[in-house]
Amino acid sequence: MKQSAHKTSIGGQALIEGVMMRGPKTTAMAVRDPEGEIVLEKWPTPENSRAKFFKLPFVRGIFNMIDSLRFGYKCLMRSAEIAGLEEAEDEADEKKNKVIMNILMVVSVVLAMFLAVGLFLYMPSFLYRLLSRAVPVLRGQVWRAVFEGLLRIILFVGYMCAMLLMKDIRRTFMYHGAEHKTIFCYEAGLDLTVENVRKMSRFHPRCGTSFMILVLIVGIIVSMFITVDAPLLRTVIKLLTLPIVTGVGYELIKFAGRHDNLLTRIVSAPGVWLQHITTIEPDDGQIECAILALSETLTGNPEDDKW
Repeated sequence: MKQSAHKTSIGGQALIEGVMMRGPKTTAMAVRDPEGEIVLEKWPTPENSRAKFFKLPFVRGIFNMIDSLRFGYKCLMRSAEIAGLEEAEDEADEKKNKVIMNILMVVSVVLAMFLAVGLFLYMPSFLYRLLSRAVPVLRGQVWRAVFEGLLRIILFVGYMCAMLLMKDIRRTFMYHGAEHKTIFCYEAGLDLTVENVRKMSRFHPRCGTSFMILVLIVGIIVSMFITVDAPLLRTVIKLLTLPIVTGVGYELIKFAGRHDNLLTRIVSAPGVWLQHITTIEPDDGQIECAILALSETLTGNPEDDKW
């Protein structure tokens, strides 16, 4: 279906052997099963029934992020099942295992949160305190914020690079590239064909990894106003400022997705650079999954998904 060129609000996520696309009215997921066939699942996109306050700029970011994480995890688990990574079970075992998995998921989330807080928030503050004692010239609010922020970015990028060593993650990053290229093709007003999608860029300004790097950069600026020295108390204060940092990062990513000028290219630059790691050129089969998922979200009226 031929479309007019426009910025779209449709977003997606790379899954295990597939792609999910979330449109204004329909959400679709296309995943390849062990036989190589594409399994398509779709359902109505839930209406946003939150109060107007939670849709305000700089407020909506944190709630949209939580919703995206929750929904994305659900799709990721379903894609693993379709791709054959989870063995078939009878109904009794399935119910029992779901209870166990829910318990394990809660435990793993709690442990992951403690690890993330310790690694990304407490450790940079602790290391800076040691460094500033050894090198007095580096003492000061600005130096501390820059040191802590750059260390967090290095840790995050290093984690992403380490993920590339895993074969399954590399394939997921290829589907990530297919997702971006397909959205670019649609925004350019071209027919959604493998040939057209293949020519598109895999670096999209409105991306989850771009959002994460923007949050880390905004965090550097916010940290400049935190005058507390004690690492533990400083970590608590940073946790309390996360809604602010997330809200600002979300508005920046939305602004970059809507416009194309020098300012937005500067804002998007760190995230686009990071996408050299988190996206890989896809093969034709992966592009087919992305095209099918996106096509199922379209209503036939570009105004419905216009940004």
